[in-house]
Amino acid sequence: MLGPRVWASVKQGLSRGLSRNVKGWASGDGRKVDIAGIYPPVTTPFTATAEVDYGKLEENLYKMGTIPFRGAVGGVCALANVLGAQVCQLEPPCLTGQWEAAQKLQHRLIEPNAAVTRRFGIPGLKKTMDWFGYYGGPCRAPLQELSPAEEEALRLDFSSNGWL
Repeated sequence: MLGPRVWASVKQGLSRGLSRNVKGWASGDGRKVDIAGIYPPVTTPFTATAEVDYGKLEENLYKMGTIPFRGAVGGVCALANVLGAQVCQLEPPCLTGQWEAAQKLQHRLIEPNAAVTRRFGIPGLKKTMDWFGYYGGPCRAPLQELSPAEEEALRLDFSSNGWL
């Protein structure tokens, strides 16, 4: 079992590596996709006596380290409201070990999903639902409709990834 000092150095190494490698992937015309906040934090397990369970933490980190690509922990995808079939297409290649195909699809879904969740929120989701033939409807107060510039940016997030 690794002690607290070892975990402190592991944490520093992980944070340096993640800040370099997880900030964004190239998407579209050389633009970067900010994926900060998409990956879930590693929770700290505790024992019954409220002490950090370093053995369980080590086991959890090992399990996460065996996942061939990041983001394979599940998710609540607002994007499934408009690209439901495409979001569901992530599962079969994962189950059959076709990691490159799954990763390629995942990278095409990240930017639009971030757009309808974090970037433009409910107004963005409603607008994309309208584009894809669903009823998004008007925003209720206090939310405001997207401005023309925001709508164009949202459209670019979808079209640059091949969805519009």
